[in-house]
Amino acid sequence: MIKNKQSSNMLTVREVSEILHVHTNTLRRWSDLGILKAYRIGPRGDRRFKQEDIDTLLLHETKNATQNKSEFDKSTSTERISEYAMSR
Repeated sequence: MIKNKQSSNMLTVREVSEILHVHTNTLRRWSDLGILKAYRIGPRGDRRFKQEDIDTLLLHETKNATQNKSEFDKSTSTERISEYAMSR
């Protein structure tokens, strides 16, 4: 069987879930929500992901985490407790 060159460069759900340290169902949900672009292949519609899409997600999340950390550092402990309580 000859593999399509494009699909051989794509990552499986399991591979990406290991890279991102999330459960495979979380990754599927992110795909369904449009958080991470998945490409459907084959008659079963298996999901595949491009490495550059994973890199973009990680870069975006790293920037957000850095920004949130600086905002977190500026807030008082009382504000953080209030935010946590309101989120529950």
